[in-house]
Amino acid sequence: MTIINPIQNDHKETESKAEVLSSLEEKVKVWMESHVSKRKLWFSSDFLPADEKNDDNHENIILNLRERVRGITDSARVAIGLNLITEEGLPHFHRIIAKYLGDDSFWSKWNNMWTAEEDRHGGVLRDYARDSRLFNFSRLEQMQYVYQERGFNPDWDKDPYKVFVYTTLQERATQFSHKNTGNYIGEDEPLINGILNNIAADEAKHYTFYRNVFKSILEIDPNRALQSAAAILPAIDMPGISMPNFREMADVIRRAGIYGPRDYKKIVEEAISFWKIETLEGLNEMGRKAQDKILEIPKRLQKVAEYIEKRTEKKSFSFDLIYDRIIIME
Repeated sequence: MTIINPIQNDHKETESKAEVLSSLEEKVKVWMESHVSKRKLWFSSDFLPADEKNDDNHENIILNLRERVRGITDSARVAIGLNLITEEGLPHFHRIIAKYLGDDSFWSKWNNMWTAEEDRHGGVLRDYARDSRLFNFSRLEQMQYVYQERGFNPDWDKDPYKVFVYTTLQERATQFSHKNTGNYIGEDEPLINGILNNIAADEAKHYTFYRNVFKSILEIDPNRALQSAAAILPAIDMPGISMPNFREMADVIRRAGIYGPRDYKKIVEEAISFWKIETLEGLNEMGRKAQDKILEIPKRLQKVAEYIEKRTEKKSFSFDLIYDRIIIME
């Protein structure tokens, strides 16, 4: 009788999947070149000049900003705060993705470039929050520190395929959240609207890269890829889940119509369609079961959204991030 060590078996499975990623390196090079050709790099100082030689006019711009910010609703402030702290969780994601990509490959070049691009998001939001006096800033810093210290250690990070399903969904969700927050604030404060739309445009390009990666994984190894997707698609925890008051802040954002279960359902439906899950053929029994499970997920997500909406009642919220002001929402 042969006894297989499950830990050793899992390690071989991970190595096998990492080899599939390695085989995609030439495609990664092409996707990177396409990405770079379409992007337009921007920096925090493009929106918020902060040079030694700033003149009185620049100082007046900041004073006018602080005046406009008075009109931003508390629910929008909560959304900006959640997005800001989430973006500053970037080191956790660099670590998770780098785990399977090696140190000298186009994969690692992508991860470094992606990290550099993403780093601007937390930076510009933090600069905006500080210049505009949008929050209790010391509390913001404390929340960000706690989030970083607690880490982000999902149970899917040991499966290279699951990593790319998750990043596809998460990049799209982040794009929705930033863009919808900007739209929610509207032209009352055009600077943050513009910042959030620029961040959303970055996230859209990153989403395109990651969904292409998983599509290619499906073409090479459809059975195992479908099993990984079936495990992730029903629900994802956003990276900020370990920050203080995350669930309450997310509930405010849902009630404000910025991001919620119906948005996630749309994201999952887009992924299923782009990956052509329904038309995949030549699968083994496990692959077919995973395919069937995935195709049923949108119906389940619809029921979840309806259930949450049906149980929603008027509720009050209070966050020290915004000086414990009371937010009452339906």
